[in-house]
Amino acid sequence: MVEVKRELRSPREISKMRAAGLVVWEAHQAAHRLIKPGITTQTLEDAVRETFERHNAEPLFLNYGGIKGVRPPFPAVTCISINEELVHGIPGGRILVNGDIVSLDTGCRLGGWCGDAAITHQIGATDSNNTKLLQVTLGTLNLAFDLMSQFTIWSKIAKELEAYVKDAGFTVIEDMVGHGIGKNLHEPPQVPNYFNRDIAQHEDFDIKPGVVLAIEPMVSVGTMNLTTGKDGWTLSTADKKPCAHFEHTIAMTKDGPIRLTGAPDEVELKGMAAWLQNPDEWVRW
Repeated sequence: MVEVKRELRSPREISKMRAAGLVVWEAHQAAHRLIKPGITTQTLEDAVRETFERHNAEPLFLNYGGIKGVRPPFPAVTCISINEELVHGIPGGRILVNGDIVSLDTGCRLGGWCGDAAITHQIGATDSNNTKLLQVTLGTLNLAFDLMSQFTIWSKIAKELEAYVKDAGFTVIEDMVGHGIGKNLHEPPQVPNYFNRDIAQHEDFDIKPGVVLAIEPMVSVGTMNLTTGKDGWTLSTADKKPCAHFEHTIAMTKDGPIRLTGAPDEVELKGMAAWLQNPDEWVRW
């Protein structure tokens, strides 16, 4: 195995990343409270943007990744992708309707450190296979979290994730993977949700205290092949079948993994806005 170079974060640095992660979590809660049939994706974008502005947090996606002659810089603080759209959808005037599944991905930098998370929502009553798709995709993320305490190299985790998705009758998207994260949104290593020998030999990495990863399984009902929209950003399944995306920023510590973009504990809640105090209204992922 060739060990991939990446930074190990100290407990103090991880605590700073937790602060950024809590802002990302709060932004997702703001969107969750609004998401329903009849609203536009711009409404969700505005709610997340307001959350970041209130915390003086820097949006990580805004103006990211322009390529001259190919695509402009990303124009929003969220990626909002619907149904067959996997990632990088641009929010705007599109109205959500009953039966949609909607992936919302966002991240911010606070105090020099980053957090990144995504969740796919069901809008009203959806097809039962879509419900299963979301359950399996979220289950893949949760499985990755659990296995970080059991395995010492990522490839062994990735092999289990791929098997879990395939056993459920779905497909792992291989063109898009997770990533290291720290002072920047995208840092080494790449974090695939599938296994092959080339990755195991040349891109594998150890799971040890100080590793911080944005783990983001992406799963489709049909093909793993993707197409790029006319906006240069939106990636969709080539067969137009539904897909889902869940993500957390996860740190490995000496006591095990922790979700840096997960829900706050009681101590953290005391420092947050009163409207977050009711756990019955939180979105769980």
